[in-house]
Amino acid sequence: MIRFYCLKNRGSGLSLMAKAAMKLHAPALYSLAVIQFNGSGGSKRDKDLRAGVALSARASLLGHIDALRELGHCLQDGYGVRQNVTEGRRLLVQANVRELAYVLRAVAPPSRCCDESSSLLTWGALRCQRKNNNAVSSLACPLLSDYGYSVAPPEVQPANWFLREWFESGKGKLEEGLRLCAHIGCGRPETRPHEFRRCSVCGKVNYCSRGCQALDWKLRHKIECSPVEMYGDGGVDVENEFVVPNDAV
Repeated sequence: MIRFYCLKNRGSGLSLMAKAAMKLHAPALYSLAVIQFNGSGGSKRDKDLRAGVALSARASLLGHIDALRELGHCLQDGYGVRQNVTEGRRLLVQANVRELAYVLRAVAPPSRCCDESSSLLTWGALRCQRKNNNAVSSLACPLLSDYGYSVAPPEVQPANWFLREWFESGKGKLEEGLRLCAHIGCGRPETRPHEFRRCSVCGKVNYCSRGCQALDWKLRHKIECSPVEMYGDGGVDVENEFVVPNDAV
């Protein structure tokens, strides 16, 4: 990812990700899926939605939560695959369960996690306990899941942190008209203008994937989003927009 996005060595970056994917490296499979969904490094005609769905499916089978969520939204929306709302929602529920299990393992000691998991699994009531300077503070965790869990965001992949810090620190400069994915835990930049799809309501934020858009909506954009009468570019490209998520799904 660093070679592909930061050093702009597209061929070498793709080759390394492909080698890792062949060895069943789930993050590499999902990274390739995002590249296929967007046609990154090429033109809009280089998008391959079916390949993106297939790669997401492989990564999800290896336990990659973001890939599973992506696959669920693709099925629910009919994006790159025949629409199947019921199956899509089932996969979204499964992604949320895995997400919640990950958080419980992270915030509770092993001896307590199994004993108290039943009391912690309450809809919309989970709060994280964190120690800071020998003081315990109760933090209301951001709402990330599609079905109403209050959970802490999963740990961001090191490569994604590197990408965001690289560009936001100024070490890497985006060409004029290019933007980073608005999801704070992503860091992927556009490789051509208007590569990422934008929010259909405010038109101010762009996302590299449906999964990133859904997560950022729950994390912060739901509060910040407000409708505008007309986008700054003077028009609306419906094919390059993400519809605001329905909180029920």
